Amino acid sequence: HSTPELIEEAVYGLTEHYRDAIKGARLVACPGCYPTAVLLALLPLAKGKLIAIDDIIIDAKSGVSGAGRTLKQNILFAEAGEGLSPYGIGNHRHVPEIEQELGLAANAPVTINFTPHLAPMARGELCTCYVRLAGKASASQLRKALADAYAGSPFVRIVEEGVIPATQHVRGSNFCHIGVFADRIAGRAIVISAIDNLVKGSAGQALQNFNLMYGFDETLGLEQLPLFP
Repeated sequence: HSTPELIEEAVYGLTEHYRDAIKGARLVACPGCYPTAVLLALLPLAKGKLIAIDDIIIDAKSGVSGAGRTLKQNILFAEAGEGLSPYGIGNHRHVPEIEQELGLAANAPVTINFTPHLAPMARGELCTCYVRLAGKASASQLRKALADAYAGSPFVRIVEEGVIPATQHVRGSNFCHIGVFADRIAGRAIVISAIDNLVKGSAGQALQNFNLMYGFDETLGLEQLPLFP
């Protein structure tokens, strides 16, 4: 690290969960796009001990802009179009970040299975999280916990029951849509989150944090509607 002396000072910039700390921060470390989508979906559930923290599987898909703008063969149109492929299998760089934050929320070590996929689209990110319910928790309790956690958060929406989050519903916006579904297997649930990796997963969240740091309304400059259809 080029400036290790600043590490202790940095505040983790997942806005909805560190809002108060961000307001008084001099240095904010904004999360990666995958951690943003996954943690918004799972942090309230881990904190509420509603899910088993030793049995979390995450299937994630991102548009090619998630790989940056540097020229790479696998993100050329002729290579990425008309296909879907996994990458970073078993060792993606965002896994430690996700495990760290889930562990802090659960107050216990967390290990996840995470596999990202490159989807043939420019932008957008969809994370499907497979979880085992803890104790007598139900999918409806998971939904309520998420709704309660984000009741005062302008950019996180818990979609209506039966509505499936989709990347086109948040494209070009700072919104995160989260849905909860009961699995056909007893004692399991599926939590799905959708964001635009270039906005909520990147520049939008950075601006949201900037607004908080300097005393502006956190929605300033971020209330644009999704680009759909």
